[in-house]
Amino acid sequence: MNMELLLQYVTYALMAVGVVAFLVSCVTQVIKDLPWLTLVPTSVVALVVSMILCPAAVAVACQYYKIVIEWYYIFASFVAAFIVYLVSTGGWERLKDIWDRTKYKKE
Repeated sequence: MNMELLLQYVTYALMAVGVVAFLVSCVTQVIKDLPWLTLVPTSVVALVVSMILCPAAVAVACQYYKIVIEWYYIFASFVAAFIVYLVSTGGWERLKDIWDRTKYKKE
């Protein structure tokens, strides 16, 4: 695998994470005020939505591209669901805070 192809796949993966994170944020904003979900924290609702949308997105992509769904695709989608959850609930700010705390500061 050459570097150009690797960068292309990384770009596609980041694009997919961004799109699914946007969908998770939108769905969470719509359903978080439902009467039976008002007692549940919004963060938990976002995690559950992410755990549902990520495997569904992988299944839809496999069907569209006519790829046989393997067990590790679904497992990877659950791992990716945590990343999507972090991104959709403000994970970039948390990541930046961690970076700022661990960054070398010249005194």
